[in-house]
Amino acid sequence: MRWLILSLLFVATTINYLDRGILGVILPEIRKQLTISTEAYGVIVFAFQIAYGIGALIGGKLLDRYGTRIGYAVSATLWSAAATLNAVAGSALQFGFFRTALGLGEAPNFPVCSKAVAEWFPANQRAMAMGVVNFGTNFAQIVGPPIFIAIALTLGWRACFAIMGVLGFIWVPVWLLVYRQPERIVSTTAGVRETSKLSIRQVVRYKQAWGYAIAKFLTDPVWWFYLVWLPTYLNDVRQFSPSERGAALTLVYAISGGGAIAGGAISSYLIRRGWTVGRARKTTMAVCAVLMPVGGLGVLATSDRTAILLFGLATAAHQAWMTNLFTAPADVFPPEAVGSTNGFGVSLGAFGGALFSGLIPGYLIPQLGYVPVFLTMHLFYLAAWWAVHRLMGNLEPVHTVRAVAATTSSF
Repeated sequence: MRWLILSLLFVATTINYLDRGILGVILPEIRKQLTISTEAYGVIVFAFQIAYGIGALIGGKLLDRYGTRIGYAVSATLWSAAATLNAVAGSALQFGFFRTALGLGEAPNFPVCSKAVAEWFPANQRAMAMGVVNFGTNFAQIVGPPIFIAIALTLGWRACFAIMGVLGFIWVPVWLLVYRQPERIVSTTAGVRETSKLSIRQVVRYKQAWGYAIAKFLTDPVWWFYLVWLPTYLNDVRQFSPSERGAALTLVYAISGGGAIAGGAISSYLIRRGWTVGRARKTTMAVCAVLMPVGGLGVLATSDRTAILLFGLATAAHQAWMTNLFTAPADVFPPEAVGSTNGFGVSLGAFGGALFSGLIPGYLIPQLGYVPVFLTMHLFYLAAWWAVHRLMGNLEPVHTVRAVAATTSSF
């Protein structure tokens, strides 16, 4: 059952990232019909990210209150509706409105996945399970760009949004039919559910929550930057044709997919070898933090092939990093607080993305170009690792008055 549920989480995450990645990939085709400047595009990304941050805060709280099954179904329905509506956009302003709605709906995705993994998988398998879920973000970018471009060139860019938006509506009833909480959680939390919950206001009193959130604030924007700006960089700077752009994006994210799986597999292997959870997670993340600046050098490469391979290295290191970071709230907080903790971290990550992958690049790139933006952002991981190390310590479970009942149970 746990692997069936993990498969559904993977599919939903793939759909989630297909819907959010369309605009960046086919923006050159959209610009042939609509006027969307670089500054306007940056504002659209900014609006999406702010909405994503707000949605994560609200979604994490509602997730802990109403549960994984209902919470995810509502989220997927909202983002699918917003994604479909992008097909009728006729201006940058309308795209901004629909992308804002998309951000609100998509935000609970990873808090839900982290909570579901915490409910169904033991600690030594959670990073591996989150690696599978996180691979959905890569799989979407592997298969998505060539499909998006093919649909846009044959049926038009509006059809691309409409077709992709429908996928979520197909997934929702399957999720509602399949997902149930494990019996051990139902039985062990029946009498303590109200006392073991932690609200976001209570979660932020813990330095571990701030370590997680600061790391998200610094590193989420880099992934978002690749997602929304790499296609335009390849089109505007490297002068790639649509087919070359699709092939390059597929290669970059195929490489990054290996990082998503490897990051979870490595830390899980180290834990099975006797390492503590904190040492295994942080060692894996430290390697990723060192590799990121190397990958960022792709922006200086004269060879297109070298540039693509280095970008692939950077995205692979990011995904390995994120697989372990996403698992940290489940390592530290009780299951009933994982949604709120993740919601807090995802919201700060989105606010960081609004600045560093939306507003700031939208205004700096026309003035300074891509090089300083690329090189600076890849250094963020070193600071993020230090925040995790200092504030989250060895990722040991926190003990709170409101979580006593839960921590004394067999779970």
